[in-house]
Amino acid sequence: MISVNAIAWDDTVLPFQLDRSDIRGRVARLDGVLEGILKQHDYPPVVEALVAEMALLTALIGQTVKLRWKLSLQVQSNGPVRMIATDYYGPSKEGEPARIRAYASYDAARLSGNNPFDQLGEGYFAIMIDQGQGMQPYKGITPLAGGTLRACAESYFAQSEQLPTRFNLSFGRSTEPGEAERWRAGGIMLQHMPKASPFASGEGGSGEGGLLTVDDLLDDEETAENWNRANILLDSVELMELIGPQVPPTDLLVRLFHEEQPRVYPTQPVHFGCTCSEDRVRQSLSIYSAKDIEKMTTEDGRVTADCQFCGAHYDLDPATVGFEANDD
Repeated sequence: MISVNAIAWDDTVLPFQLDRSDIRGRVARLDGVLEGILKQHDYPPVVEALVAEMALLTALIGQTVKLRWKLSLQVQSNGPVRMIATDYYGPSKEGEPARIRAYASYDAARLSGNNPFDQLGEGYFAIMIDQGQGMQPYKGITPLAGGTLRACAESYFAQSEQLPTRFNLSFGRSTEPGEAERWRAGGIMLQHMPKASPFASGEGGSGEGGLLTVDDLLDDEETAENWNRANILLDSVELMELIGPQVPPTDLLVRLFHEEQPRVYPTQPVHFGCTCSEDRVRQSLSIYSAKDIEKMTTEDGRVTADCQFCGAHYDLDPATVGFEANDD
């Protein structure tokens, strides 16, 4: 347990447990992180909303991964918004912040209407976990359906991990007295945790190994009653309570779940962060021949690359990249 009085809640994820039932969850607040993500691009409002929702889901889900692991969420679609990609980098050691980055690829000419999810066509929602060098990455997918990205995430956990899961999210532009307009986002995630769940232990997996199905789990009368009660309480939250900043997450948990005996754990700070670098760009180009590099060279005689996540621009001498590079 921790003292909650000295915690700054912006850009944090607060894990909690409802002691009355086998339900765990997280409360996330994104402020500067979301600004850092969205200011890199001049997205139309419907695209901004999709990126904000994905970033918030990434923060809520990513808090479960272990130190130095990487969790990625991705949407691939044949609609106007072709792809949304987010990464959550677990902290390198206890007490350090996690890092989040995100971007979207879209066809501006095909965007229509004001419903963000309508900008996605047929495709899939994927969750990937990279445990590091020498380990096999895990990937699970679910179709794009349900009208929101949070519904896709709920379907993923129900189908691939056999974990009853609910999200309640709120995000948008907010103006506090004396402050400029800025993006804010907040959300709550609830999960009923079977003992064999790979996400319960923080290990990536396929949901196999004797794990009960969601239907099996909720067939138990007491379990179903606990889960339904927690969902009813979750649905009572007001959107501005999720975003904050006036209502601290601890106060929100007490208001919603005081009869469920909420227990909070240390918060995880999150920052906007990108892993791109000149060395990584050079490494990605190292598979190309001098002839290939020549085709990539601009009229000014340079090889350039832009990071889609953070907007960093790299300008390289073509003679120094590729596997035939001049190392002198």
